[in-house]
Amino acid sequence: MNPSLIQPGALCMVDIPGPVLDQDTAEHLKKYGVQAVCLFGKNIESLAQLSALCAELREVMGAHALIALDHEGGAIIRPAFWPFVPSAMSLGAADDTALTGEMNALLARQLRSVGINWNFAPVLDINSSPANPVIAERAFGAEADHVIRHGRAALGGHASEQIAACVKHFPGHGDTHQDSHHDLPHVSKSRAELEAGELRPFRELLPHTPAIMTAHIVFDQLDAQHPATLSRPILTELLRGEWGYDGVIVTDSMGMKAIDDHYGRGEAGVLALQAGADLVMALGRREAQVATLEAIAGALRDGTLLPLDAERKVRRLQALAEAYPAAQPANDGADTHNQADTRNQADTVEAWARGMTAYRQPTAPEPGQAVLLLAHRTPQRETVSEAAADAETLARELGEVYDVQLMPFEQAEQIDWAAAQASGKPVILASTFRHRQPGWRGAQPDLHLALYNPYAVLDINAPAVLTYGFRPEARRALIGWLRGERQLPGQSPTGF
Repeated sequence: MNPSLIQPGALCMVDIPGPVLDQDTAEHLKKYGVQAVCLFGKNIESLAQLSALCAELREVMGAHALIALDHEGGAIIRPAFWPFVPSAMSLGAADDTALTGEMNALLARQLRSVGINWNFAPVLDINSSPANPVIAERAFGAEADHVIRHGRAALGGHASEQIAACVKHFPGHGDTHQDSHHDLPHVSKSRAELEAGELRPFRELLPHTPAIMTAHIVFDQLDAQHPATLSRPILTELLRGEWGYDGVIVTDSMGMKAIDDHYGRGEAGVLALQAGADLVMALGRREAQVATLEAIAGALRDGTLLPLDAERKVRRLQALAEAYPAAQPANDGADTHNQADTRNQADTVEAWARGMTAYRQPTAPEPGQAVLLLAHRTPQRETVSEAAADAETLARELGEVYDVQLMPFEQAEQIDWAAAQASGKPVILASTFRHRQPGWRGAQPDLHLALYNPYAVLDINAPAVLTYGFRPEARRALIGWLRGERQLPGQSPTGF
């Protein structure tokens, strides 16, 4: 490889605007030599469409194409046409590493079936803070050993299906009180505390880790000046030097406000590569992508990025693509896919059921009884997480068991608790917010269905069922409990 011939796109991952690869976008990828694309919900309509899009991307980007998706399970799944795999914390609650491996293998098979070869999962953050606004049910649990056991199984599941896994968010996003999509968090723990906690899953699972995604967080005791994504002491001295890691390091999205509000896009991209990252995730509007690509091109020309260092980065990325090729999937036909999905859906419902957890000994009202359901009318998508089920959907599904009177609300503070209690019916609150709601503190429904953030149970003075996710399969498992057909076998991995 001649370092002088490295194109800036070889060190950048971008996103594309829609469900088809239009000519203008294809020319943009070719112009800069982009070989890595991250897909989002805006790019996904159907199984056939997604397969065709991946084939077009492979044709444009070539043999070393890396096509990625955030396909964690739970709320972080973009395609709606596959059975939904449980969230990490649901699997952590079931606490069966064989199940965790099976469900992660299913995630990988889903991606492989359309030609995606890189999954930005599993999450190795330890969600040790109940106030964490971004991780919560995305983590396997609140203890390092728990995360390590299930993280190892998740990595094994991906490897078994020849999909590149990418652990995140290094060095750890589980004990922050801010979301790096909106702010620049700081963690002030000592090196010893980090070694005993946040760093342990990443370090112990390093031999099984094809790629690592960085966190936009300042770890004051590791580098008080720069967030990890831009930190040479963290990425090169610690991860590469002390730990000897030679896999791929990819940044989290550089469009997140933790970076975008504090650095220019081009400047941040070059800083990340200088710090030790191999691939800069230059997502968002075209002008932001171009600013990053042009800045990297300039740094390659003037030696700001050393030629041999750039060559090593490209070789790591090519090795990843060669080990996990974005191959054209076999065309098994729609009937075969449908049969597999029917089997997988039954498996995923059972997997969700095994994670359901009791809090304060919840008791379901008798089937057929009249109940009052309080639920959010129109949940919205928030940053990386998809929108939860709306109030009408929940009322219709609970209507399979009860005579449901629905009291929908838009804001948690709008609930008329006095009127709810005056109804004389058992009051069921379904919490479907990604974030905890201060307006619920001290609320006393008869039963709390915690369908999203599990830490919502700490704010509501009621017995609860935790599902660690709101997906249809999770709700089917919950209906089974309400009917009296299922137990609540899960063991809470949340730390309470």
